[in-house]
Amino acid sequence: MRAAHILPLAAVAVAVAVAGCGSSSGTTAVATAPRADGRPQTGTLRIFSYDDTIAPEMLARFKRANPGLEVKTATFESNQEAAAKLAGGFEADVVEVCLDEMQPLVRRNLLRPLDTAGISTWDDIVPSLREAPGVVQDGRAYVAPLSAGPAGLVYNSDDLPEGIDSYADLFDPALKGRVALDSGDTLAALAVAALAQGYDNPMALSDEEVARVGQQLADQREQFRAFPTSDADLVNLMKTGEVVAMNAGRGSAQEMLDEGIPVRWVAPREGVISWVCGFAITSKAKNIPAAYALIEDYLSPATQAVSAAQGFVITNEKALPKVAARDRETADPRSLEHAIAETEPENVAAYERAFQRIQAGG
Repeated sequence: MRAAHILPLAAVAVAVAVAGCGSSSGTTAVATAPRADGRPQTGTLRIFSYDDTIAPEMLARFKRANPGLEVKTATFESNQEAAAKLAGGFEADVVEVCLDEMQPLVRRNLLRPLDTAGISTWDDIVPSLREAPGVVQDGRAYVAPLSAGPAGLVYNSDDLPEGIDSYADLFDPALKGRVALDSGDTLAALAVAALAQGYDNPMALSDEEVARVGQQLADQREQFRAFPTSDADLVNLMKTGEVVAMNAGRGSAQEMLDEGIPVRWVAPREGVISWVCGFAITSKAKNIPAAYALIEDYLSPATQAVSAAQGFVITNEKALPKVAARDRETADPRSLEHAIAETEPENVAAYERAFQRIQAGG
């Protein structure tokens, strides 16, 4: 749920399956980290990621340290899209991976396990993130967690002066037609509905429970003014006054505040839903030394502080003293200690079917 531009899961699954035939020429052996010798990197490094991850301020320190390295970047809007492109022949050394979307990459052998012993700051990563489901699979680490974030509730404090503090509030009949359910991330949308219905672990529902949650949400479609799928849609719905409450991340709330909309972000009683993203090395990576140098830089306190300024939760707990005072509360990884980690369910197909029913209106 890193961004609110996630493609419909079923459509993406088809795209990735079609492209999967082009994914066999790489290697899935552990990408051995080179011995650190302090020398600048050379050659070309190809990075494939979300656009904010490779913002100029994020890459500035790394580029200064490696003036002889050509850094090429490309962006995507979801990991499913990234998997389809990589499987279809697009080449990159490093790809950004979010734990709730990574299975298409792993199943098609598009990633190489990391040599964590060669990452000097690996043990500085918050244990709950370093050991999160998806980071380590079958005893091997595939992703270096670099950023995280919570998603909860956002409401207009002028229209709702008493506030809201539960996902169930989005289903309050008194707010019918005045709330939105962010559906850019389909897993999170179903998770919100499940939490509102009293389920404790929305990422581990049985097929029957998923169908029940999906059907109830489909039956309550008229409760929601809209099912937005992008950050721009979220902001506009609040700006025009069409909705007064929704599920969203802190970043979306900040965008609204920047637009002068009087909103507040709150952590629901049921718990925030958290995402975790980081860098992985692809099966076709050509510049392994530069790939590890990039990971080292993004885990460094200096670059983690830049990430914190962008509104993300940092993953290197030793970096917190480097974070500006104004950003420490939102950047502190301890804020995710009791969060519900968004990971891809084993029965993701059941979630896909449920969301298709919701999209079809029941």
